[in-house]
Amino acid sequence: MIGYLLKRVLLFIPTLLIISLLAFIISINSPADPVEMMARSASAEGNSTESAATETIKNEIRARLGLNLPVFYFNIATLADPDTLRQITSQNQRKAAQKLIRQFGNWEQIQAYRSNVNAALSEIQKLDSVQGNERWKANKDELTFNLLNLLELYDPVVIENKLSEIDTAALQLKLTREYFPRISALTASYHQVQNQQCTWKNYIPIVQWQGLNNQYHLWLFGDLGTTIKNNRKGFIRGDFGYSFADNQPIARKIASKFLYSFILVVISILIAYLISIPLGVYAAYKNNSPFDTLSSILTFMLYSLPSFFVGTWLLYYFSNPDHFYWFPTGGVKDPSIFDPNWSWLEKIRHQSPYFVLPVITYTYSSFAFISRIMKVSMLDVLGMDYIKTARAKGLTEYQVITRHALKNSLLPIITLFADIFPAALGGSVILETIFSIPGMGFEIYNAVVATDIPMIVAVFTLTGVLTVIGYLFSDLLYAAVDPRIRYDG
Repeated sequence: MIGYLLKRVLLFIPTLLIISLLAFIISINSPADPVEMMARSASAEGNSTESAATETIKNEIRARLGLNLPVFYFNIATLADPDTLRQITSQNQRKAAQKLIRQFGNWEQIQAYRSNVNAALSEIQKLDSVQGNERWKANKDELTFNLLNLLELYDPVVIENKLSEIDTAALQLKLTREYFPRISALTASYHQVQNQQCTWKNYIPIVQWQGLNNQYHLWLFGDLGTTIKNNRKGFIRGDFGYSFADNQPIARKIASKFLYSFILVVISILIAYLISIPLGVYAAYKNNSPFDTLSSILTFMLYSLPSFFVGTWLLYYFSNPDHFYWFPTGGVKDPSIFDPNWSWLEKIRHQSPYFVLPVITYTYSSFAFISRIMKVSMLDVLGMDYIKTARAKGLTEYQVITRHALKNSLLPIITLFADIFPAALGGSVILETIFSIPGMGFEIYNAVVATDIPMIVAVFTLTGVLTVIGYLFSDLLYAAVDPRIRYDG
C-alpha cells in the first residue's frame, strides 16, 4: 500500500505541471487585459485619452506582474516576429502589431511607423502646453483619440481612412509648421510599411530560447530565478496572485469562501449517503415489492424538483413569520451577536440553524440518483455465486447482506465520493445566492462577471488538483471495502 501511495504521489508531479500549464495558457490568452483593468482602478482620471501618468501606472503594473518578461522558456516563432513585442503596454495595440507583422513581415518599418505615431502624440501634448490655443484644447481629445486608435488598427483601408481624418483635423486646427510635419509624416511611414513587404519571413520558423526569466517560471515558482522581485511565491507554494477586481490575494479570498461551501457539500453528501445507501439496499432486498415501487416514485419526484424552487419554497414556509419562522432567512451567522472568541461548540450552536435549509436543498435531489445506483449494484452482487454459497451455509439474510454483499456493492458509490472535493470548491451559484451564503459558487460567479482571470484560473487549477486527490482517496477506499483489491502486489 505504501509503495502504491508513493507511486501515485510521484504521478502528481507531472499531473500538476500539466494542470498549471493549462491554467497559465488560459490566463495569458484571456480576452481581459490585466494592465488596463488595474490601471483603471489605480488612475483617478476619467478622460478618454491616456495621460503620461496613466502610461506610467501601466508600465509599473506590467513590471510588477512580470508581463514585460517572455511568456515561456522557449518560443516557436517566425523570422518576422521580434522578441520585444511583449513590451507594448496595451493588449489591443500588441494584437494590432502582430496583425501588421503577418500582413507585411517587416518589423523594422512597422516599428518606425509606430514610433512616428507615438512621437506625434508627444508633440501634441507639448503643443497644448506651449501655445495654449483654445480651439486646440477643445479638439485635443478627439485628435489624440484618433492617434491612439491608429495604434490599434491593422486593416489597410481603415488605417488609410484614419490617416486622412488625422491630416484633415491637423489642417483645420492650423498647426504650425514645426509640428504639422510630424503628423503628415505618418502617411509616408505607413506607405513605407506597405512598399517594403517581407512576407516571406512569416514562413521561416525559428526557436527563441528565453531561459528561466519568463512569465511561466514566475507564475509557477514565484520570483526565484527571475529579474522580477514582487514577493510572489508562485503556484507551487499556493500563491495565485492578486484579484483584478479588488487587488486582494487570491489565496486569501478562496480560503475565506471555501469553508462554507465545503461544509455544505460534505454535510449534504454524508446525509445523502446515510439515507440513500440503506434505502437502495433495502429496495434491492425487496426488489419489485410495493416498498421498492413507492420509494422509486418518491425519490424521482424529489429528483425532478428544481433546486431553486425547493430552496425558495423552504424559505417561504419556514423562514416567514406568516407561516413558520423556524430558521433564519439567509447568511451563515448573526453579526450582531456572533463572537469570534466563542468555543467551537458555541459557534456550531449559533450557526447550525443557518445551514438547515441549505443542506436540505443540497441533499434531496441526491436520494434518487444514489439509491438507484446502490440498488443496481446490490442486485448484481446478490446474484453472484459466493452469495449463494453464503446462503447455503445457513447464514441469515442480514449476515449475507452486511458481511458479504454490502462492501462489494459500495464500489460505484465510492467512485461518486471522489467528486466531493471539486464539488466543494465549485459550490452552487444558485443556492448560495438564494440563501445568501458567502461561498465559492457566488464568488466564482462574481469573478466571471468581472472577468477576474486570476480567480477563475485559481479555481480551475485547484479543481484539477482536488480531483486528483479525490480519486486517490477513492482508490484507498476501494481496498478498504473490497478484499479482492490490493495495491501491494
